[in-house]
Amino acid sequence: MREWPVQDAKAHFSEFLDTCLTEGPQLVSRRGEAKAVLVPLDAWNDLNKRAKPGVKDVLLADEPRFVMDIPSRKEWEWRSIPAEE
Repeated sequence: MREWPVQDAKAHFSEFLDTCLTEGPQLVSRRGEAKAVLVPLDAWNDLNKRAKPGVKDVLLADEPRFVMDIPSRKEWEWRSIPAEE
């Protein structure tokens, strides 16, 4: 990944964009410190899709995305339901 100072990225934006499309993500720095990344749209869409999976993706995943704390039956609180008249 090539690093572009912000002034070079602005001055040579077409080259900056073309490099991103042909070589992949490009890093933008300000005062020598990395601040942003320009990524191709396909890569961005893939990242967003992985960040927010659909229901099908969650259900078919190899491992759970979170752990559910389900109390044992001994801890359940039972309540009576009034009989219908």
